[in-house]
Amino acid sequence: MKYQWIILALALGAGLITRYVTDSNDPTITAEQTSPINILESGDKAIDLYDTEDSRIRVVYFGYTHCPDVCPTSLAVLSAALQKVSPQHLSNLWPIFITLDPERDTPVKSAEYAQYFHKNIIGMTGTDTQTKALAEKYGVLYMRTELKDSALEYAVDHSSYFYFLKPDGTLLEKIPHTLNPDILAEAINRLAGESKQA
Repeated sequence: MKYQWIILALALGAGLITRYVTDSNDPTITAEQTSPINILESGDKAIDLYDTEDSRIRVVYFGYTHCPDVCPTSLAVLSAALQKVSPQHLSNLWPIFITLDPERDTPVKSAEYAQYFHKNIIGMTGTDTQTKALAEKYGVLYMRTELKDSALEYAVDHSSYFYFLKPDGTLLEKIPHTLNPDILAEAINRLAGESKQA
């Protein structure tokens, strides 16, 4: 019995060492663990969400490209709001869509999807780890729900807010899902105007 425990312990140790060596040689796992949450991808470019040299206020919407209703509605409302604000305030705003479904939404797909709604909206994709960290940082609730007998396989249920951020990522304000673009336009004019004066 004593020898069985020793053999079991040795086998477990060997397994853990093998896993460590394998993981440390796998570039995808290393990148997943070391990528900062603010360096995301859009199309074929890496973009720093917290680039403090870019003084624009960020308005961020978290969703996913397969979303059947809430995401397209929210991005359409954001697009309508962008058309209502002054050119000066629009130039001081960075509208962003970040996917909550990096498994399906490649950087190219997220970028293309965002552009359907407005040429200024930049679609971004992070790793699964980055997505979870950003969601936790800003209080975004989301959950994968399996869909039986569906070609989609799963949906991503999520909260729906517009997050206004300073260039360093500090949350200024969040506005819940709305069908009224005037509410968003007012916030953009106010926050982008204040930032321009600062």
